[in-house]
Amino acid sequence: MDLVKKNKIPLEDNILNEPIADYEKAEKDLLKNALNRSYTERFLMTTRLYKIQLTLRRAKITHKPYNLNK
Repeated sequence: MDLVKKNKIPLEDNILNEPIADYEKAEKDLLKNALNRSYTERFLMTTRLYKIQLTLRRAKITHKPYNLNK
């Protein structure tokens, strides 16, 4: 009986411990990085996003149903 108890591994040792994600810290880091950008970088990013928005607004998205009988 003592040999069985000695050879058993606790359950806690078998569980993989992953670090807990800290979303608030990640969001703050992104905001800090954004504030460090120059006005030129901010302007170029804004114009790029605006061009993408215009392109997607004009896009015509069609859906073709999937047919299994082909």
